[in-house]
Amino acid sequence: MRILIVDDEPQITRVLRASLQSNGHEVTVAQDGMSALERFMKVQPELVITDLAMPGMDGIELTREIRARSQVPIIVLSVRNQDESKVAALDEGADDYITKPFSIQELLARVRVQSRRLVASVEPQESSIELGDFHIDVERRRVLVRDVEVHLTPKEFDLMLYFVRNADRVLTHKSLLRTVWGAAGADQPEYLRVLVAQLRKKIEPDAGRGGEPQYILSEPWVGYRLSPRPANPDETRRDEADPDSAIFTKS
Repeated sequence: MRILIVDDEPQITRVLRASLQSNGHEVTVAQDGMSALERFMKVQPELVITDLAMPGMDGIELTREIRARSQVPIIVLSVRNQDESKVAALDEGADDYITKPFSIQELLARVRVQSRRLVASVEPQESSIELGDFHIDVERRRVLVRDVEVHLTPKEFDLMLYFVRNADRVLTHKSLLRTVWGAAGADQPEYLRVLVAQLRKKIEPDAGRGGEPQYILSEPWVGYRLSPRPANPDETRRDEADPDSAIFTKS
C-alpha cells in the first residue's frame, strides 16, 4: 500500500516510515500540509496518516483539501487534549484517528482496517451489500445479520445502511444526525443515542444478555464505528508491556 505520512516531528516520521516499510508498505513523508498536498497529487497514495497540529496548513485543512479531490482513507493523529480538532477533522472526512501516545501495533492494526476497506469498498448505488456478517437488500430495505433477518424501522434501516456503507470508519455524532434526520436533527444528540440503542438490541449477538457491543462500537465524545464482524479487542489494544513501541507527543 502507498502511504503518505504528514507530521512536523522528524522523530515520529522516522519511526513510522521504518515500521510501515518493514511491513511491506511504500511510504512518502511530508512535514507540513502544503508539501503534503503536493506529494499527494504526485504520488496518489492509498492511505494518508496526518498529524493535526502543524504550522501553516494544519491537519484539518489538509483533510478538507484531500477530501475535495479524493476518497482515499485518512487517519489523523492527535494528542489527548485535541478532542475538538479531532472531531472537526472527522467531520471534514477523515476516516479514523489515533490518540498519542500510541503503539506501533495499534497503528498497524488501523492501517490493516483501512486496507480491508479499500478491498471491500461498496458503491452507494448497489442494490444489495454483502459485508462481514451483514447482508443489506437496499431496494427491499431488508437486513440479514448472520443469515437471520432482523426487522428494522425506517430510521433504523437508514442508520444501518449508512453504517454499512462506511464500515470501519469513525462516524461523528453530527454526521450521523444529519444523515438520518437532516439538518434539523443536527442538534438533537438524544435522537441518535436512542436509535443506536434500539439498533444494537436487534443486531448485537449478546444484546439480550447485557454483553458489550460487538458491531456498533462507541468512540467516546466522537461518535460510532461499525465493525462488520464481531470486534476483536486484542487487535487494536496498546502494547503497554513494550514501552519502546510507543510514539509519544511533543514535550
